[in-house]
Amino acid sequence: MVKGLYTAHTGMVNEMKRLDIMTNNLANADTTAYKKEGTTSRTFGEELAIRVKDTSSYGLNRPIGDIAYGVHLGQVYTDWDEGSFKVTDKETDFAISGKGFFAVSFTDKAGNTSYKLTRDGSFTVNAQGYLVTKDGDYVLNQNGALTGNPAAGNYVQLDPNAKIFVNEAGQVFQNEVLVDQIGLVDVANYDDIIKYGENLYNLAEGAQLIAPEGATVQQGILETSNVNVVKEMVNMITIQRAYEAGQKVITSIDETLEPAVNTVGRVQ
Repeated sequence: MVKGLYTAHTGMVNEMKRLDIMTNNLANADTTAYKKEGTTSRTFGEELAIRVKDTSSYGLNRPIGDIAYGVHLGQVYTDWDEGSFKVTDKETDFAISGKGFFAVSFTDKAGNTSYKLTRDGSFTVNAQGYLVTKDGDYVLNQNGALTGNPAAGNYVQLDPNAKIFVNEAGQVFQNEVLVDQIGLVDVANYDDIIKYGENLYNLAEGAQLIAPEGATVQQGILETSNVNVVKEMVNMITIQRAYEAGQKVITSIDETLEPAVNTVGRVQ
């Protein structure tokens, strides 16, 4: 095996995967409260492969020194940096300043209801007076958010004909009377958060819900995506050049091998 071919190939595959993630970030640059993703890379283990039926090493891997066979995608992670705020002056638009999430009761196409988190606060009030997301999923109150219970008793219900005022704690007032409280929740370990779609999140089994520290609700404001379009475009150019470098390596090795295949091994 020509190690250079394998190294160039794995590098090109890695850059393709990085490009897929980066283009998804660019596609969601205008998605409310979208959190961009990034990637890490790591080398393959510096070990010799074990030969089948080789009993000389008793199945133990043997180091090959400093020779590396290539690279592959290490981890895809989410960047939780807060996006900038955009003023809408709409009374049912909300943004969270600081760490934390809104909790919603999500219903899939099969009618199954589950607990989801989001930072997209572009809500509205439906005809029944329930505060819902733009997709019609119910926003949970403080009890539902902290207990992870998406039942109907934990929906935020308002008077659809009265003005809405929400303070920084998420308490909802109508006609100067406290009606309900929009649920704010945080997760003890962000590694337990699993992205679902564009800006919804699931929780891994055993995830711990906690009250957010220092988080406030801002009314009439939405959080924008934290994708920096210019930076992503620069990174895209870097990826393209790295991919082209891998192509040139393969072409060079192919040109080197051509005389060996077509000339040196020729039978006169």
